[in-house]
Amino acid sequence: MEVKIKKIEDMSLNAWPSHKMELYDGWILRFSYFYTHRTNSVEQFGTSTLPWREKVSYCEHVYKRLGTPAIFKISPLVSQDFDYTLENRGYEIQHTTNVMTLRLSAARLDVSCRDVTFTDNIPDEWIESLFSLKGTANPIHRAVVPSMYRAIPKETICASIRRDGRIIATGLGILDRDYIGIYAIHVREDYRGHGFARQICTGLLKKGMKKGAESAYLQVVEGNTPARRLYESIGFRQFYTYWFRVQPQE
Repeated sequence: MEVKIKKIEDMSLNAWPSHKMELYDGWILRFSYFYTHRTNSVEQFGTSTLPWREKVSYCEHVYKRLGTPAIFKISPLVSQDFDYTLENRGYEIQHTTNVMTLRLSAARLDVSCRDVTFTDNIPDEWIESLFSLKGTANPIHRAVVPSMYRAIPKETICASIRRDGRIIATGLGILDRDYIGIYAIHVREDYRGHGFARQICTGLLKKGMKKGAESAYLQVVEGNTPARRLYESIGFRQFYTYWFRVQPQE
């Protein structure tokens, strides 16, 4: 099980580059002006040789200089003792996320994808539409995030649905090894409940299978019940959970 978790954790790092990154004794410090927890946190990816307390203090100093609290991702691959160390320093849990997986041979893909347009690249219009769907107004995020999408090193499948000439739903598939990762599923609020998210997910999975993917993974924030129900109806099942420990503010 740990081997599979490590594989998915590595693929998720490939899928979503940060604006800035620093390698530090088996840890990677990611910084993206606090656009998301994942792209603005410390992840453990290799063997650690220095004492935790020394390393945590170093990370706190780095993120303080960058203007954000230190955040550490806690996955099943991270020692429980390390999680307790952060808890004792006053770090609180935020943004608990469930990772779901699917063998594509068992997927329920009987939905038509006639409304979905697919491209191999990620157009500027798609990114701008995603900002609109997510309500992203921060000018720094709008300036740096497009370069993060363009820095994705893996093959991508970009999906969108239009109404009245405007993109009202998005999705992104990222191919890595024998998996396709499903990202950026968003539907404009006044178009939800019409099956557009299902069409996009189904279309991305079908495209992934044609390109050789045998399995899929995605990440859904705990408490997002509508999204979880959708993914379960397609065949995704819970695999593991991770969360973030966030430094207390002075």
